[in-house]
Amino acid sequence: MRSSSPDLKTVLIASGFILTLAMGVRHGFGFWMQPIAQAHGWTRETYSLALALQNLMWGAFGPFAGMAVDKLGTARVIVIGAFLYAAGLLWMALVDQPILFVVGSGVLVGAALACTGFSAVSSIIGRTAPESRRSWAFGMSSAASSFGQFLMMPVEQQMINHTGWQNAFYLLAALLLLVMLPMAWRLREPTIVHATGPQQSIMEAIREAFAYRPFLLLLAGYFVCGFQVVFIGVHMPAYLKDKNILDPNVAVVSLALIGLFNIFGSYYAGKLGGIYPKRYLLSSIYSSRTIVIALFLLAPLSNYSVYVFSAAMGLLWLSTVPLTNGVIAGIFGMKYLSMLSGFVFFSHQVGSFMGVWLGGYIFTKAGNYDAVWMVTLVLGVFATVINLPINEKPIVRQSVLAT
Repeated sequence: MRSSSPDLKTVLIASGFILTLAMGVRHGFGFWMQPIAQAHGWTRETYSLALALQNLMWGAFGPFAGMAVDKLGTARVIVIGAFLYAAGLLWMALVDQPILFVVGSGVLVGAALACTGFSAVSSIIGRTAPESRRSWAFGMSSAASSFGQFLMMPVEQQMINHTGWQNAFYLLAALLLLVMLPMAWRLREPTIVHATGPQQSIMEAIREAFAYRPFLLLLAGYFVCGFQVVFIGVHMPAYLKDKNILDPNVAVVSLALIGLFNIFGSYYAGKLGGIYPKRYLLSSIYSSRTIVIALFLLAPLSNYSVYVFSAAMGLLWLSTVPLTNGVIAGIFGMKYLSMLSGFVFFSHQVGSFMGVWLGGYIFTKAGNYDAVWMVTLVLGVFATVINLPINEKPIVRQSVLAT
């Protein structure tokens, strides 16, 4: 374990700035879909595949970034992530070959998000916050990410409109480095002080988690979360244009509303997670999402219906994050929280890959998103059911009891 950590206020502020930019920039990638596709003569499927690979690589690198955080500390991993993120944005601005664009941006941005996202900061937040405030602290970090989406949606759209899509990437790359590097410095921790007594190895922790049914249920539920939010986040601007809502400000306001209301949804989800069973809250979130999506599809489409849908989805958007991290911390403890959160998040990102890619693929084949919307409804029902039997009690380790 570590001898000490920065105080909770410092951790929440520094990680909040990092998450605000990391998630805010990433949530705005949908605005580049049409200008990049038009500039290079690509279909939407090509750009969708690039974002899908980003999400998949984000998840694939997540456990390794978590291991690095648990071993090297949060600050060093975030510094690496900041440089990778800037390199990924420059790659997206400069490369015009489809395969190189998809693979390069997918690997660079995916790895960057693994080093600067929730899993990277969850460990230091969990260690710094007392157990009674841990769920609340996770909620605060999710709220920071939500604020990033609210803040960066109009900023990125205006950058594209006023400077061009390539220059917008250059500006964002510089902004990431200017903000993330100083904030990473605030998350420096003392060197590790090894505790006495039985110590669980990394492989033992992985085997224990994957043999434990509640962990597998979390993996399944988080897959659905990734599918739903990334499909909506990336394809909503194009979907609205297809439905003759041609004013680009409607899409900007829509995604900004998701970010704004997600601030409140994430915060209160974390707060409620310290009071009520997290499995019931997770199940309620997925069932509510299913109802909101169904009503959106059934109601006449208008600017007003888009805004109402976005506000409602915002309350439910990342509210799963503090609850899921809270369940993992409660079951397995803090030592390998970043790594185990990374594995669960990998499932989320497999869902994200399927959501963003399937949206582009089905649109290319069918000319609409109808089938993908139906899949989101079915998956929502599945996630509602799968979270109910999760056992949140701390796991009993026989090796520890035997000593």
